[in-house]
Amino acid sequence: MEEDQKKKKKKTRTASFFNVVFSGFALLSDGYQSGIISFINLVLGKIYGDTIFNDTVSSRLSYSMFVGCVVGQLGFGLFVDRIGRKAGLVATTVLVILGAALSAASSGLTPDGLLWMMVIARGVLGVGVGGEYPCSSVSAGESADEVSPGNRGKLFVMVTNFVIDLGYVISAIIPVILLAIFTENNLEPVWRVSLGLGIIPPLSVLYFRLRMADSKQYRENAMKKKVPYWLIIKRYWRKLLAVSFTWFVYDFISYPNGVFSSVIINQVAAGQPMIITSAWNILLYSFYLPGCITGAYLVDKIGRRKTLTLGLISLGIVGMVIGGAFEPLSKNCFPLFVILYGVFLALAEMGPGNTMGLIAMESFPVAVRGTGYGIAAAMGKVGATVGTVAFAPMKEQLGVRGPFLVGSGIAIFTGIVAWFAFQDIGTGGLEQEDAEFREYLQDNGYDISSMGLDNGSSSNQTKITTVHQVSKDADEV
Repeated sequence: MEEDQKKKKKKTRTASFFNVVFSGFALLSDGYQSGIISFINLVLGKIYGDTIFNDTVSSRLSYSMFVGCVVGQLGFGLFVDRIGRKAGLVATTVLVILGAALSAASSGLTPDGLLWMMVIARGVLGVGVGGEYPCSSVSAGESADEVSPGNRGKLFVMVTNFVIDLGYVISAIIPVILLAIFTENNLEPVWRVSLGLGIIPPLSVLYFRLRMADSKQYRENAMKKKVPYWLIIKRYWRKLLAVSFTWFVYDFISYPNGVFSSVIINQVAAGQPMIITSAWNILLYSFYLPGCITGAYLVDKIGRRKTLTLGLISLGIVGMVIGGAFEPLSKNCFPLFVILYGVFLALAEMGPGNTMGLIAMESFPVAVRGTGYGIAAAMGKVGATVGTVAFAPMKEQLGVRGPFLVGSGIAIFTGIVAWFAFQDIGTGGLEQEDAEFREYLQDNGYDISSMGLDNGSSSNQTKITTVHQVSKDADEV
């Protein structure tokens, strides 16, 4: 009997490991699609010129995905709590595939028509990508806790933010390869193939997501009906406000600098061929990875709060240096400018990039984790949208140095606020929060006997995928 229990526990742990991997991998699309639009902005500007593809159209194309993300994060945050983790993962995967395909196939009778179709397609893509945040991250976080509670932070970061950052790096490499193949004189296949390749990550995990099971924590603590939202708001509004504000600030600073990186480098390195500009972008985006890996080590070593604060204040200081010395850096020492720019982005990933999703996942109980995470992530994307829209006016008023100076000042202030706003959640913290949440509900007259899938109808029963099935599927693919 004891031997059977050990085997069952090992199978469940291995199945949870596969859940972690396949939950997070499709987030590669978020990084890729967010990063590739920087290059697409540059290419479409070359093809159509400033008259058609002006700053307004460029910003519209960039923030359409962010607007879709807000819808997806809010909608799928509720969906993943009420319907299920697996159902949300499958639905978002299909939307990402559809949005990427439509973006690559954009067409119209006029250039304006083509660009409007691309804007709408990027919006659809954004709904799927936005939905990936609560679906993938929540599922990955819960499964990581089942695999190794002591390394939950590290595992979570590596299958979520690191995957997103890897998508950014790939989005910088692909354009250089395509430009070498098609040359700068034939740019249409370059941008179409660049967008179309975003289909590969979600398509590669769709089959496995269809075979996945909901996490053990969700099966035991799901709340599918008569959700006491007022009690939940009373208990968690402070945590929600803190994580939403900090995520808003991070995305306000980080996303515009990622989205317009090619434009910034192209302006600083004026007169260089497009393939050279794109190659510099590879170096720039590559800084994301060491920043992310460093943060993955720190979140469990020194804690979430210290990592977040260190990252925000450090990136603020580096951003001030870039903004203050922009003229001599850009004119006399371009390689040093790119390196400092890369360090700026790396510190953003080391601190808030790694910790915001992790803190949001850990701040709420299983029953409303997707909803809380979705709201916080949506506020982040609102920040990204505001930052993207504000980028052009700041650049016009203050030059390229403007976004660095403004964003850095806000980052330092937010780092100080974060130090007092957050507390670390250690090993066993997720289960403890669920237990305290149940006790809180019971003390306030809520019937907790209906919580968990086992207490629902037979249609709510979850079939656990065995290790043998998952391993066999992996070998077949």
